[in-house]
Amino acid sequence: MTKLCADIGGSFMDTALVHPDGTLTHRQKHPTPLRDLGAFLAILTECAKPFPHIPLHIALAGLQDPTTNLCTAANIPCINGVPLSNLLSTRLNRPIRIANDADCFTLAESHRGAAQGHHNVMGIILGTGVGGGLVLGGTLITGTGGLTGEWGHGPFIPDIPDTHHLLPCFPCACGQKGCIDTIGGARGLEHLHRWAGGPMLDSRAILAQWRLGEPHATRTISLFTTFLSAALALAVNTTGATCLPVGGGLSNAPDLIACLDTALRTKILRPSNTPLLVPSRLGNDAGLIGAALLSAPPVLSETNKTL
Repeated sequence: MTKLCADIGGSFMDTALVHPDGTLTHRQKHPTPLRDLGAFLAILTECAKPFPHIPLHIALAGLQDPTTNLCTAANIPCINGVPLSNLLSTRLNRPIRIANDADCFTLAESHRGAAQGHHNVMGIILGTGVGGGLVLGGTLITGTGGLTGEWGHGPFIPDIPDTHHLLPCFPCACGQKGCIDTIGGARGLEHLHRWAGGPMLDSRAILAQWRLGEPHATRTISLFTTFLSAALALAVNTTGATCLPVGGGLSNAPDLIACLDTALRTKILRPSNTPLLVPSRLGNDAGLIGAALLSAPPVLSETNKTL
């Protein structure tokens, strides 16, 4: 069944019709109204108007609590704490499904992308920050509050007094300290580089310097792969994932992903002679395609999932 899908982030709202074979038509892109709920709803209303009764599925840079339908979207304040699916269902008179964009990415790559044919898949986002999603047996798993696959959060790097010059334990936006998110995405890589004694550079420049063998950048990437591979090894050993498709801006550095994959495969319990971390095959289409797949297979909640 054809779905009208939207991939909504803090910069743009990308919409398209997604057909059963995965092709996209009628694609549009609008700046996201960050603080104006009326304008936010108006864009989706206009996009939906030519396609009455077609379900609207949304990949959101945030969470929707499956119990309350309230959204948590720090980068889109106008929908933070809003029951978005309820509002849209009433306004547009059609079924609405909303899921986290990393979850939609994982679902898309599992069914139509780089992880096709794999039973257990963990999607990895290395963008501005770190995110992820989990598909087990072809089914997207969502936990309490809509949270699953958030391998980037939790006090992974110890906060031990008098060792902050030895360990990059930084405060995280989630309220904890030592999260992989603080060193794992593009901004985290930049933070880690400065902590390790390198000059203030953006992530692209750090990678360029690393490729040239510059000592500061080489040390930064060594730290980056050491910490991230350890966190990913724990995730692989826990979930049994046999493929980890990677999206986000840092996925455009295949040499970095290959380096991280090599480190990961030295730390997991199950030996693997083939890469586990693989670049996304669907690119910028993954959010839309994954949103279209939300109804088949169904999304399970923490209270009714069976594994």
